[in-house]
Amino acid sequence: MEKSIKVITVNRKANFDYEVLNKYEAGIMLVGSEIKSVKAGNCNLKDSFISISSQNEVFLKNAFIKRFEFDSLDKSDEKKDRKLLLNKNEILKIHSKVKEKGLTLVPLKMYFSGKHVKVEIALVRGKHTYDKKQSLKEKDIKRETERAIRNRA
Repeated sequence: MEKSIKVITVNRKANFDYEVLNKYEAGIMLVGSEIKSVKAGNCNLKDSFISISSQNEVFLKNAFIKRFEFDSLDKSDEKKDRKLLLNKNEILKIHSKVKEKGLTLVPLKMYFSGKHVKVEIALVRGKHTYDKKQSLKEKDIKRETERAIRNRA
């Protein structure tokens, strides 16, 4: 039985600003009203990042999940820290790479895998401005070729 994957939100800026080295799938701890809000698509990963605490716990920081409008009891912060669920071995491996090489952890997308909400996180290295210009040139060239092929057919 294969799990269906439904993408909720994507961090588009991450692929532009960073060079992705490794990707990992992590679960996320949410309360009931947050799940309802995520199902409605009221979340955003813009400007969010991931940190590892001293107790080897991984947290998603600055991710926006809107308060569910029909839950009058929920008074929590919309950008609070949310714990990510990873294997201990994965956490230790990621933590050692981040410490050694000066790499960063960034969320790429949030999606449903079956009935669970997952976050795709990536170990990334920052791009220089000339790398960003090069990726924009490649994107423009690809778009032009696709447009030319479409017009010829």
